[in-house]
Amino acid sequence: MIGIGTLVNALAVVAGCIIGLFLRKGFPDRIKNIITDGLGIAVIFIGISGTLAGVYRVKPDGMLDRADIMMLIISIVIGSVIGEFLKIDKGFDAVGNYARTKLSKPGDSHFTEGFIGASILFCVGAMAVVGALEDGLMGNPATLFAKSFLDGIASIIFASAYGAGVMLSAVTIIVYQGAITAAATFIRPLVTDQVLIQMSMTGSALIFCIGLNLLGIKKINVANMLPATFIPMVWELGKRLFL
Repeated sequence: MIGIGTLVNALAVVAGCIIGLFLRKGFPDRIKNIITDGLGIAVIFIGISGTLAGVYRVKPDGMLDRADIMMLIISIVIGSVIGEFLKIDKGFDAVGNYARTKLSKPGDSHFTEGFIGASILFCVGAMAVVGALEDGLMGNPATLFAKSFLDGIASIIFASAYGAGVMLSAVTIIVYQGAITAAATFIRPLVTDQVLIQMSMTGSALIFCIGLNLLGIKKINVANMLPATFIPMVWELGKRLFL
């Protein structure tokens, strides 16, 4: 059944969050803080490794060649401007705050932050795009099943640090990956191997920013940078139309 991969992915996140919330209850504040710090460090290195994997290529002589750095800059700058114009963060905040008043306990100050951070982490990677395309075009959910396992593990850690807001990211997964699956026939011609590398590279840069937020190094409005992930696809469309 087309779409089953996204559904399983969302359920895996919910299940992971339930486990994480159960663990969270027994943790004193000092343990919660060290978990958050450890998660931030891990997320930063995931972001760095993914970005560098997209920026650098190994040349035939074995030397490293820096490629797509301009695409990374263009994507983040243009995407961030678009996100600021659309005020994507306001939409996330509105959903998160509304859900917090309905679902969370008083004093859960990290509900919205957990929702936004988890949503971005689970949706900006290459597996989300490729898996949703495979599900929509071939009815093959294998990639999303693998992603479900990874996201389920990550949601345990995120929920133990940030609480119930992480569970709401399951809705974001359904909307985001479901939209890609539904539009797979139209999107697939634009997602070449090169474009996929560029999208993954840009998404990894955003993951790095999430890590900075987790560690409190600098508060970055990552939600408004989300359009940056799709700029390589738009660039590819522009080349085909005008070049």
